[in-house]
Amino acid sequence: MPAKPDLDRLFAADGPLARAIPGYRLREQQIAMAREVQAAIEANRLLVAEAGTGTGKTFAYLAPALLSGGKVIISTGTKTLQDQLFNRDLPTVRDALGMPATIALLKGRANYVCPHHLDRALAGGKLNSRAEVMHLHAIARFARVTASGDKAECTDVPEDSGAWYLATSTRENCLGQECAHVKDCFVLAARREALLADVVVVNHHLFFADVMLKDDGMGELLPSCNTIIFDEAHQLPEVAGLFFGESVGTGQILDLARDAKLEGIAAAKDYKPLQEAVKALEKAAKDLRLAFRHEGRLATAQWLQHPQAIDALKHVQAMLDELGRHLESQAGRSEGLANCLRRCGELVLLLRHWQKVGAGETALTVSPPEKEGLGEEGQDSPPVRWVEVTTYGVSFNLTPLSVAPIFRKQLEGHPRAWIFTSATLAVGADFSHYRNALGLTEAATGRWDSPFDYPANALLYCPTGMPDPNHPDYAEAVVEACWPAIHASHGRAFVLCTSLRAMRRIHELLEVRIADAGLDLPLLLQGQRSKSELLESFRRLGNAVLVASQSFWEGVDVRGEALSLVVIDKLPFAPPDDPVLAARIDTLKRQGRNAFFEVQLPRAVISMKQGAGRLIRDETDRGVLMVCDPRLVDKPYGRRIWQSLPPMRRTREIAEVEAFFDT
Repeated sequence: MPAKPDLDRLFAADGPLARAIPGYRLREQQIAMAREVQAAIEANRLLVAEAGTGTGKTFAYLAPALLSGGKVIISTGTKTLQDQLFNRDLPTVRDALGMPATIALLKGRANYVCPHHLDRALAGGKLNSRAEVMHLHAIARFARVTASGDKAECTDVPEDSGAWYLATSTRENCLGQECAHVKDCFVLAARREALLADVVVVNHHLFFADVMLKDDGMGELLPSCNTIIFDEAHQLPEVAGLFFGESVGTGQILDLARDAKLEGIAAAKDYKPLQEAVKALEKAAKDLRLAFRHEGRLATAQWLQHPQAIDALKHVQAMLDELGRHLESQAGRSEGLANCLRRCGELVLLLRHWQKVGAGETALTVSPPEKEGLGEEGQDSPPVRWVEVTTYGVSFNLTPLSVAPIFRKQLEGHPRAWIFTSATLAVGADFSHYRNALGLTEAATGRWDSPFDYPANALLYCPTGMPDPNHPDYAEAVVEACWPAIHASHGRAFVLCTSLRAMRRIHELLEVRIADAGLDLPLLLQGQRSKSELLESFRRLGNAVLVASQSFWEGVDVRGEALSLVVIDKLPFAPPDDPVLAARIDTLKRQGRNAFFEVQLPRAVISMKQGAGRLIRDETDRGVLMVCDPRLVDKPYGRRIWQSLPPMRRTREIAEVEAFFDT
């Protein structure tokens, strides 16, 4: 067997990677990062590493991870990146190294066909359309021939089809070892493969769900793991907050109602009161959502101003009790009904607990933060109690004030390396905000700028004469300012907004502008179609304008001339009425600390870097980043924001933008 190449040889201009990858280029930043990752793995250290766009950070951590010879878990921000790592990047590096490492892909159970629930759905599932009925039968055909059961491989059925909802399982409705189909379970098969593999690719939600719930196989993987790598690590504080707290809502209640209905049809068809109780619970859950007029996050005080919602919640609890009574009488007839009874009881307890925490009790799963180092924000503080209202439902949440003390506990125990990497972790060269958020007190840091030629290929434009961002006509001013830039770029633009309301208004105004000008510029809007369909259309059209909000600020890769202008309406400060943020700000203020500079500004900088990162995705890309918010120039803190962005040339003159696109 040939000797393993060292990092310098692997990344050399004529090395194994150069021979394996068309158009490969030697990048000093990539080699430097790989050396730091290798040192951290060898010493079982913590490393926080920021690598600018184009550095090649994926290969910079994959190569030393594979060379280490130990078991590696790689956690990513999205399933798309998971699939890319598993199908493309890992095999490429492994083959270039000439190593026999085995690789496994492990997703959450909702990504795998569940034979039990597929059978139940085929027997009595209620679908919304004839297309979904056809999708369900296509899934059944797929289940008979697939080795993995991974829905990503079932290309005949759209990922967002309602049929998947009925043909997959959740942690709550999985029957576990009691299931009649346990020998054919795709989830268990994926776990077995992961246990045997040298490298396992997961995503953040799966990692944290298992850390907290010991549900999806990670509990068995972690003890034998030598290295854990988090890619897109800037998402971790928010994801950890979701899983280190508690949440219960109408989505879980409607899931229970659906499953109780199907299990009742299969095992207790002669017992009509069960189906009547299911219908009553479904109506109560939908009425609870209707009791709130507006979407958004509500603090406890705002929730208490909705007496109709309080009454509706009490009615939901009464209907859960009623369903539980009927399930108890029928639970002996099938494992599925027994499972529904258990879930019904858990939902009752969670709703009661959420209400009791408001009276001063502590949370069930959120331990009081320890008095250690960077967990100060959360010391001796109860979790934040809040309500989230979305288009389709309501959830009741408990979120820890700080996840740092809880996350630190995961770092203890078995010695291993923990690598945290992203293109956006630091404010300038300062990593303290990120390290504080997760309690990474001893972590080493490394930062490598993008190798792209930003001064030559990119322009940062902040127009003059813009009103205060809180002005009622601010959206109109944004369109007035960005229209000449969109005209000069011949479309090929993202207009990224900080709120859905602004997004819709700016889209309306641009629609009028394009029509009045008689231009052939396709105008796309987030939400009109799925994210993947919108991106495919944007790339194919070549001159489109896409107006979007938060979901397009990161994880979107459009290379080439199709995207040449990115417009950002406002600096992405989180709304101060967000209940979790408001509680953290209040705590810091009471400690005599500056919440704006410790929390709000760093979060805005990292979000801004993500949005700006959509523009230049390749060394041949050219483009303009337009930030409409006058605070970027007028406020002292604006300097910290633009200094954290790539080193683009800066201008306040539209003539320079027009000249840029003319060259």
